[in-house]
Amino acid sequence: MLIIDCHGHYTTAPAAHQAYRERQLARQRDPSLRIPVPGAISDDELRASIERNQLQMQRERGADLTLFSPRASAMGHHAGDEAMSLAWTRACNDLIRRVVTLYPDNFAGVCQLPQSPGAPLGTSARELERCVRELDFVGCNLNPDPSGGYWRSPPLTDRYWYPLYEKMVELDVPAMIHVSASCNPNFHATGAHYLNADTTAFMQLLEGDLFADFPTLRFIIPHGGGAVPYHWGRYRGLADMLKRPPLATHVMRNVFFDTCVYHRPGIELLLRVIDPDNILFGSEMIGAVRGIDPETGHHFDDTRRYLEALPLSDAVRRQVFEGNARRVFPRLDAALQARGR
Repeated sequence: MLIIDCHGHYTTAPAAHQAYRERQLARQRDPSLRIPVPGAISDDELRASIERNQLQMQRERGADLTLFSPRASAMGHHAGDEAMSLAWTRACNDLIRRVVTLYPDNFAGVCQLPQSPGAPLGTSARELERCVRELDFVGCNLNPDPSGGYWRSPPLTDRYWYPLYEKMVELDVPAMIHVSASCNPNFHATGAHYLNADTTAFMQLLEGDLFADFPTLRFIIPHGGGAVPYHWGRYRGLADMLKRPPLATHVMRNVFFDTCVYHRPGIELLLRVIDPDNILFGSEMIGAVRGIDPETGHHFDDTRRYLEALPLSDAVRRQVFEGNARRVFPRLDAALQARGR
């Protein structure tokens, strides 16, 4: 059995990468400055950033492969214009590709999209196609709120999003619904904005009928699904009150949750409430919560430990750790099979 972590970000990228972003932001404030270009980053710098961090934790925690995407909080879709977002996105995605090339047995690429508030999604669809067809990525991250905490975009069920969904279906890749930084001081990024977005996305899907138009479209809602699994009766009741079909057929054929829940009782409830077919192992290690839990002496984000402590059958354990990721990310499955894994 492979242990596939569906939720990993390059939070340890070399300093030259962030310096490029700072130059972009500086030019946004002062357009007279020269248009910046990404700084040179050597393979040795990439290895140092990975081997002492994500790769070391993979080995210590017994994981085999991480679906690896650019740092979510740094996507920064609210900053600048479409051209700036595209330049930053391509630099981020190209860096992920280099990491995957260096460590093909340990990482698979998931791309950032060059979203910009109010902008059409044709550019995002084209970048997705580039990343999948040219860089061999297996999925993407989709920001439902590129305004950064002000929610100025239409709901995910609106036709505004359809050009991207059409490309996702054509390429047979899923999207993790993942916001970026919060510009709204009411919402702490990882403690409120992320979880609000997870919950909001699910409710939007419940209210709409998106999967009637896109029956093969697949979304992963991270961070354990936000509030959803822990208020499952509320959402079942709302579906009934709103005259929507039962959640099992209306939403849950197309929506999946990860296990980025940082205590055992939360993981246990997730597995009791949500069908194991809809749960993918994830840790988001070296992400939002990096410390050691004083109650256990282990890292909060060592989510495999919580799963291993539960009385799951071998079949369920295999689904959550490997089988569901292969099914939701068919391009990943094909790449693994080509490598005899």
